[in-house]
Formats: sequence, C-alpha cells, structure tokens
Amino acid sequence: MSETWRNIGPVIVSILIIIAVAIVRAHSRTAAAVLATMPINVPLALWVVYAGAGGDRATMAQFTQSMLVAIGPTVVFIVVVWLAARSGWRLVPMLAAGYLSWAVGLGLTLAARHFLAH
Repeated sequence: MSETWRNIGPVIVSILIIIAVAIVRAHSRTAAAVLATMPINVPLALWVVYAGAGGDRATMAQFTQSMLVAIGPTVVFIVVVWLAARSGWRLVPMLAAGYLSWAVGLGLTLAARHFLAH
C-alpha cells in the first residue's frame, strides 16, 4: 500500500461515512444513529497506527488498551449530550457540556490509571 493511501485513505473513508449519515438521516434517524455510532473510527485509527508502526504487535496492544480506557469518557459525553437534548438545550451548549464532561472524565480516568500504575 502506498504511503499516500495510508495517509489519506482513512480521511476519505471518514468523509464518506459523514456523507452517508447525512443521507440516511433523511430516511431513518435510528439508522443514521446506528451508522454514526458504529465502530468506524476505531478501525480507521487502527489502520493509521498499524501502518505507522509497521504492524508492530506491542504498539497495537498498547494502542487498543488505551482506546479501551478512553471509551468510558466517550460514553459520558453521549449521556450528557442526551440529557441536555432532553432538557431542550441548543446544539452548541449541548456539545460544550458534552466535551466538558468528556474532558473531566478523561482527566479522572488518566489520573486513576497513573495512580494505580505507581
């Protein structure tokens, strides 16, 4: 695989997924939500890391472990955005609250991970 494709391939796939969500949303919000939450970014990130690390098993194991640790704050993000949407918030405040909760959750997760490692 060429270096150019390894660099731009995941970006092109991501753009196509975003376009697909926009098209599917017009027919089914549920299908669009499923498409939006599918583990799509994970394989794309794995693709980038795998290519950059030359397929090194230790690098892949460390990367996937870090992804596993980081998934909790992402779930918190979605819950906070959902609660804000139910409360009638507009998009920007919803996202701001979601990202703030994600950042706090990630910080706490990383601090706990660091504390437990020492």
